[in-house]
Amino acid sequence: MTAATLTEPDRARIQRRTVGILSLGQVLGGIAFGATVSLGALLAADISGSDALSGLATASVTLGAALAAIPLARLAGLRGRRFALTAGNLFALVGIMVVIAAAAVRVFPLLLVGIIMIGMGNAGNLQSRFAATDLAPPQHRGRDLSIVVWATTIGGVAGPLLLGPGEQLGRAIGMPVHTGSYLFSLVAQVAAFALYLIALRPDPLLTSRTLPETGSVAAGVERVDRPVAARYAIFAIAGSHVTMASVMAMTPVHLSHMAMAGGSMGGMHEGMSMELDVTVLVGVTIAMHVAGMYGLSPVFGILADRWGRLRTVLLGQALLVASLCFAMFTGETPWGVMVALILLGLGWSAATVAGAALLTEASAPALRTRRQGRSDSIMSLSAAAGAVLAGVILQSFSYAGLAIAALIVVAAIVVLSPFGKR
Repeated sequence: MTAATLTEPDRARIQRRTVGILSLGQVLGGIAFGATVSLGALLAADISGSDALSGLATASVTLGAALAAIPLARLAGLRGRRFALTAGNLFALVGIMVVIAAAAVRVFPLLLVGIIMIGMGNAGNLQSRFAATDLAPPQHRGRDLSIVVWATTIGGVAGPLLLGPGEQLGRAIGMPVHTGSYLFSLVAQVAAFALYLIALRPDPLLTSRTLPETGSVAAGVERVDRPVAARYAIFAIAGSHVTMASVMAMTPVHLSHMAMAGGSMGGMHEGMSMELDVTVLVGVTIAMHVAGMYGLSPVFGILADRWGRLRTVLLGQALLVASLCFAMFTGETPWGVMVALILLGLGWSAATVAGAALLTEASAPALRTRRQGRSDSIMSLSAAAGAVLAGVILQSFSYAGLAIAALIVVAAIVVLSPFGKR
């Protein structure tokens, strides 16, 4: 069947299949991302010997995503989403192997190189949400985007929860500390690569370019370019992401300090090493955070479609404020940190799902891929800088001080929200 003869039912069927494939790919890709988020800061602190440098792990993930976002977007524009997504998988596969090697030889710069490459792979995962909108009708764009985002929940939660079994497996076969769960990540990335390469046909982006717009009103809306609203969407996405990434990046180190202090953790299990206790504690907390990031994304996608993109972005800021308040006032207790991280994930989800939908609909078709890549690059670069600063702030001003600093970014997103209507 050629694009010229493609009917609306056929288009809907291809879209459902595309969303399903992208969702499964996100499940697999999320395993590597969840493990890196959980272990990166611990590995960086262990190998470098400095908590202040632990933020470089998350910074490296986001830096890698920033470096790859625009090239992968251009590759998608030239060759389609399938080529861009498989290229991201290859970056992640190489990165995982480099991280394991760096932990074995205890070379900090090499560790950062590996984490950067995993981040480059994550740039491909980020593009999956935009790929879900290529063939989606405007009235369902937020929903379809959010379904793919939601699928990351499974892999993103499974990754941290596999830290305990992965660490035990790694010890059994002689792997370096904090690297065992990367074995699961390696298998998952291979599966995701094969899935995109074989099953993502026809390519959603290339197919969308061959189809005529249907409906004069919809076509007119789709052709209108709103650069001011698009710029605000990019700012809201980047600001929400840097808030989330900065606090989340330092949470494993903060929890490690709490565990070392004892007492507040409720005691360590006898017969279990301190390292494994801390790893499990961090894994469970980050898993809950990732569940907050992705678990309710379909709800936020539907809200963005029905309630409005901008209102849903502001709902995300309200959730981020609640999260930061918990971090400020209850951040010295495990339950307080967990509640703060869950709310942090929910706020991020609402803001980024609605922000991505706003960016897509505010951009004329010829400009969408370029702006999507730019958005991901700015988002990742901002988060990289925020993660580096977060390590310094945590060391100098405590976890509560980090939350106060993040509130400034949230306030800016709210104050500038009228630009999202233009």
